[in-house]
Amino acid sequence: MKICCIGAGYVGGPTMAVIALKCPDIEVAVVDISVPRIAAWNSDQLPIYEPGLDDVVKQCRGKNLFFSTEVEKHVREADIVFVSVNTPTKTRGLGAGKAADLTYWESAARMIADVSKSDKIVVEKSTVPVKTAEAIEKILTHNSKGIKFQILSNPEFLAEGTAIQDLFNPDRVLIGGRETPEGNKAVQALKGVYAHWVPEERILTTNLWSAELSKLAANAFLAQRISSVNAMSALCEATGADVTQVSYAIGKDTRIGPKFLNASVGFGGSCFQKDILNLVYICECNGLPEVAEYWKQVIKINDYQKNRFVNRVVSSMFNTVSNKKIAILGFAFKKDTGDTRETPAIDVCKGLLGDKARLSIYDPQVTEDQVQRDLSMKKFDWDHPLHLQPMSPTTVKQVSCVWDAYEATKDAHGICILTEWDEFKELDFKKIYDNMQKPAFVFDGRNIVNSDQLREIGFIVYSIGKPLDAWLKDMPAVA
Repeated sequence: MKICCIGAGYVGGPTMAVIALKCPDIEVAVVDISVPRIAAWNSDQLPIYEPGLDDVVKQCRGKNLFFSTEVEKHVREADIVFVSVNTPTKTRGLGAGKAADLTYWESAARMIADVSKSDKIVVEKSTVPVKTAEAIEKILTHNSKGIKFQILSNPEFLAEGTAIQDLFNPDRVLIGGRETPEGNKAVQALKGVYAHWVPEERILTTNLWSAELSKLAANAFLAQRISSVNAMSALCEATGADVTQVSYAIGKDTRIGPKFLNASVGFGGSCFQKDILNLVYICECNGLPEVAEYWKQVIKINDYQKNRFVNRVVSSMFNTVSNKKIAILGFAFKKDTGDTRETPAIDVCKGLLGDKARLSIYDPQVTEDQVQRDLSMKKFDWDHPLHLQPMSPTTVKQVSCVWDAYEATKDAHGICILTEWDEFKELDFKKIYDNMQKPAFVFDGRNIVNSDQLREIGFIVYSIGKPLDAWLKDMPAVA
């Protein structure tokens, strides 16, 4: 059997590498039109950072795992074609700011129809709005020249930073197909691939729409939990409660459970906001404004949390950060990944830059080029392939990126911790304090430092959802 995956990104690359590792009898090709991206997959420096990914790729590359720019050749030869291309939020036209832009998806489908000489199973791997499969099916059948295509939905449920573990040992694999004899046969074929290593009871089969909607629903529920605990964090600060204690107490209820209850500066990542906006749009299109409004609140609270954090920083520092150096520790949207898509750090940095702060940024996995691109890009532009993104015309002059936390914090007035990298817990804060301007502030957006110890050193500390320092009470954040 031959498998081809169109799109060599965060989903396509790791997923196909693991399939190749677990199914030595299957030849797997990952194709992409981006020459530099494929070159990186074929080099020692992979284009994405993911713990464990290097080992998997090195074991299979050149044996039964291939990365290529010969898109049409590999699609033509494949029995199963996974489509894992970008589905950004539309920035203009009908549904702008909410609907998914299926341009890349449609061109992939037309290309599959053009080059195919034999029957194929086409698998949706990207997160797509409900009923995309129907649209893709129409494109394929109207251009099929007598070739039969079966469409399956097989959404990914990977968490960045643990993607390889998630692939090795998934909670569930979801496969949605048409409820026809041909559809069932296609579902069984894909099920056979996963069954090489995933126990049968964890491979769930549904109809197409259920599979498509399950992905959006799962992300909406996860994001909703984060917004719920973040909403509580604001109340905790106002009342003197401690959000960590509250989270622990409610997480002990087995119906709620402890996961995704950490208060923070906000959620990020490529999917949560995009998928909820998509859900909102689908609800509106189906005449369900109340449901749409309900899910919109999850994003509103997330935006509120980021604004609240910026307001807290500015108000604590005598209501101005103009020309003050502020250290930003962490730029990725969470630890153990270099991914900055929709990271809360972007909005926090932009908020501080709006008040004319000077920022010194350190993240162990994010390059200066990436930071500059993120800070000068328009909303939603990040989700288009790199060669179609606008070149950043100006670098943001008030931003410098450094390669260690001590350099970032030297002579700074304040420190904002925006990613929960483990190394930030081990820093020598006494040394940092001695090299900072006074009063020295720490704004912990991830609740990872020991605030009592920091206060003993002399810092003024703000931790999300924790009882406020006397200093912060005297300088309330003005909304």
